[in-house]
Amino acid sequence: MKLPEKFKVLVITLSDRVSVGEYTDLSGPLIRDRLNDFFKSTGWTADIESKLLPDDEKALGALVKAAGLQYNLIITTGGTGIGPRDITIEAIKPLLSKEIPGIMEFIRVRYGTEKPNALLSRGIAGITGNSLIFTLPGSVKGAGEYMNEITKILHHAFLMQYGIDTHGKPQ
Repeated sequence: MKLPEKFKVLVITLSDRVSVGEYTDLSGPLIRDRLNDFFKSTGWTADIESKLLPDDEKALGALVKAAGLQYNLIITTGGTGIGPRDITIEAIKPLLSKEIPGIMEFIRVRYGTEKPNALLSRGIAGITGNSLIFTLPGSVKGAGEYMNEITKILHHAFLMQYGIDTHGKPQ
């Protein structure tokens, strides 16, 4: 297998209030900026699309199920907490063929050590269809912290996803 010539990326912001224009989406654009920086640093190219959705488990599940076959990377922001409208994990977890718990556990511990509220995030990561997927908190600060760590492993994650063996080789 080889890497795509151009990665297809989807950033999904989940928020009832953002989807109706009550608030401006801040975490989605931050994620896009971080991804643009990541792809620029690797020399890889990517088309990054964004979608806004209300906190709707069925709509999110349907979108991610279809997107998993069309995109190489999906990142969601919002809906990872424990509130009654936080449905991201319930929509995404059943779609995973492989879960990647280590990165999200690391992020929770890293940031939760100083800010215990960070431990309430239920974010998950894995593979759905042909796509890597990461579910991030909706807060700008939380999304930024998650992206700080995800971009550190994303290069290797793509290589692993496409079966490119770099063990023992300099990267």
